Amino acid sequence: MKRILFAGITVVTLAFSSCSTVPLTGRSRLNLVSDDQVLPMAFQAYSEFLTENKSAVLSASNAQASKVKMVGNKLIAAVKSYMNANGHAELIKNYNWEVNVVQSKELNAWCMPGGKIVVYTGILPVTKDDAGLATVMGHEIAHAIAGHSAERMSQQMVAQGVGALGNVATANNTKTQSIFNTLYGVGTPLAMLSYGRNQELEADRLGLIFMAMAGYNPQNATAFWQRMSSASSGSQKPPEFLSTHPSDNTRIARIQNALPEAQKYYKP
Repeated sequence: MKRILFAGITVVTLAFSSCSTVPLTGRSRLNLVSDDQVLPMAFQAYSEFLTENKSAVLSASNAQASKVKMVGNKLIAAVKSYMNANGHAELIKNYNWEVNVVQSKELNAWCMPGGKIVVYTGILPVTKDDAGLATVMGHEIAHAIAGHSAERMSQQMVAQGVGALGNVATANNTKTQSIFNTLYGVGTPLAMLSYGRNQELEADRLGLIFMAMAGYNPQNATAFWQRMSSASSGSQKPPEFLSTHPSDNTRIARIQNALPEAQKYYKP
């Protein structure tokens, strides 16, 4: 019993001592892992993903891939400019940006830590145009820039007692690697769901700024999320308090509130 209590105290102490803030927004977060640990895992996972899906990755000459890469490159340039202007260039100094398009019916896109981006062709009818594409890509890039993967890893590590076991700094630890590998597409325990929602809304806000700086009117973001809501209306969604994502109404309302800030960065 004493050992269990000690482990619990250790985990709580570790969590409090490892709190930091997201440099771009000031939100408090738990951070047990560094880019030196996360980026190698991300690069390896991305490489393995491309190998496993080699036949589905569209060539650069493909019209859809060309458009996605064009929008992606504008967003990457905008992110670099934003980070430099706000004194955060250090946060992306080791990023190795790359954009790929995968033939798939999935309505999905993601950006791993280190700037590894994938867009599935299934979401392109929903993005509809360059502004819609910039909305979803800006949102996914924002997840990476804000360190959300490392934050989610840290939450899982505390929940599983990895930190209490002294394995925080072991990037090659099997359990730590396993935690990283479950970050994409796998839900988190109910106690951690509020973190997921906060991260989603944070990515929405930063994504609006990135797309505006890339030359895309952030006002178009509302229309994209409305289309996304309609496209996914056939699937049964859980109540917001049981979901890692904010409800469609919450997301759209927050985006509308964030538009005046993002609009300042938009130069038609």
